[in-house]
Amino acid sequence: MVADSQGAERGVHSNRAAVLRSVFDCRQCFISSVATSRITAGVWRYWGVGVLIRLVITRRGRATIRPLLRPMILAVLLGASLAGCMVGPDYVRAPAPVPGQYKEMKGWKVATPSDTVDRGPWWSVYKDKRLDELLPQVEISNQNVNAAAAAYEQARAIIREAQASLFPTLTGGYSVTRSYAGPNVPATVGQGVSPYTTIYNPQAAGSWAPDVWGKVRRQIESNVAAAQVSAADLANAKLSAQATLAVAYFNLATTDSLRALLDKTIADYKRTLEIVRNQHTTGVVSHADEDAVNTQLLNTQAMATNTALQRAQFEHAIAVLIGRPPAELTIARRLLAQRIPTTPVTVPSLLLERRPDIAAAERQMQEQNALIGVAVAAYYPNISLNGAIGFSSSIAPLPFNVANTVWSLGAGASETLFDGGLRGAQVDAARAVYWQSVANYRQTVLGAFQQVEDQLAAIRILTQQLKEANDAVSSARRWVSSYMDQYRIGVVDLTTLLYAQSTLLSSEQSALAVRQSLFVASVILIEALGGGWDVSQLPTQAELVKGFSLLPQLPALY
Repeated sequence: MVADSQGAERGVHSNRAAVLRSVFDCRQCFISSVATSRITAGVWRYWGVGVLIRLVITRRGRATIRPLLRPMILAVLLGASLAGCMVGPDYVRAPAPVPGQYKEMKGWKVATPSDTVDRGPWWSVYKDKRLDELLPQVEISNQNVNAAAAAYEQARAIIREAQASLFPTLTGGYSVTRSYAGPNVPATVGQGVSPYTTIYNPQAAGSWAPDVWGKVRRQIESNVAAAQVSAADLANAKLSAQATLAVAYFNLATTDSLRALLDKTIADYKRTLEIVRNQHTTGVVSHADEDAVNTQLLNTQAMATNTALQRAQFEHAIAVLIGRPPAELTIARRLLAQRIPTTPVTVPSLLLERRPDIAAAERQMQEQNALIGVAVAAYYPNISLNGAIGFSSSIAPLPFNVANTVWSLGAGASETLFDGGLRGAQVDAARAVYWQSVANYRQTVLGAFQQVEDQLAAIRILTQQLKEANDAVSSARRWVSSYMDQYRIGVVDLTTLLYAQSTLLSSEQSALAVRQSLFVASVILIEALGGGWDVSQLPTQAELVKGFSLLPQLPALY
């Protein structure tokens, strides 16, 4: 308990120290802002005379309006000097537990840069033309992938929303007021005074909140990281859907192989039934023997019929995964291959760069880390600049004349003096969310290593099991062949032969099931290794922030 209380006390002190460091880190920025306050007043005063427009009398006596570049440049430099600080911690990727090598790597080839499993379509290693046709359609037509792509576009738009806060807001308006005063109103008494008055008022206004403490820039940093998370989620959705389709495809091939196996077994049982019937006709065996063989045959035919249901379900699942109604897809029958391709395995440290889910978890850390800076920025004053200009005249609809000018300029700052600890709680909450993201990142890394180890072990053990299962099938076939010969000459009874045939079918089904598990494990291993994806495929920060636009970028119709 003492150790816990001491640890908690150290945590409180470290939090206070971090806040103080953030304050002191920005002291130079704050001093610089104060030092430029006199310049600010002078610039705005100068602008009050003629920053927005200046009247220049030409030799011909006409008035022209031109923008003043010097005050505008001074204002830009002022904003740049105010926006030179970003509070909050800079992001550093948290370490994750990475082993030096995989536990289950015995007998596996370590990948080299020349291995093609990490380049191009990962499914090409299976050398299946039909699979090569189906899997690319996932990226185009799968609706879950399309939803993830739309989420990524939303994340990019949110970046542009945050970027808009770095710029001033400009508004404009125009109003016309027509008024009337009766003859008894004092203002209208007099010779030649019209009771009707029309006032024309064109006007423009602008406001700007300089990002002095980096709150907006930290928000943009967080949004950029969130967009990278969305991009990694999109890549993960593609990989997951493709792996799911590949598993369904190999399950479909397994069903076709099972049907072929059962059809072959049914043919063998029919030959046995023919032999027994001939023996029954000659009185060698009873009718019960014929019924026994016929029962075995009918049960096997029922199993073969059931494979049609399994096949239909796998085919329907594949159709949905490529975004098509099941009625539009028919896959020809094919048998499951005898062996899986070799999959080179990278060293564990490279797995952090090869899996999109790990990349997403890592980007979430920066997303939450930047939000700490957003929370810390609440400790600092909010600074705003605003200005307005208008023209008012009762004569001309477009009264753009210096004599008709009405303008105002201003600057303000506000600071929360007491909030009952609200900002401190918000900073702590932001830090706690960041700590959650660190824990989630490390758990994602550990889960990734577990998946790789599981599939390495599965493939190694299943390979050995398949060898043993194939040996059992060979032995059972010799057993059935021997008993069939002995049954024909009356050395063994029918029950012994039927038992041997049943054992052969069971052994063949077991071997096929192991082979199916091997292909599934192979697909899951490639998925666990990232499927050839690399973190370099994520959009960079520069690519995401350069998408600034004043107009919508996405089409109105999907």
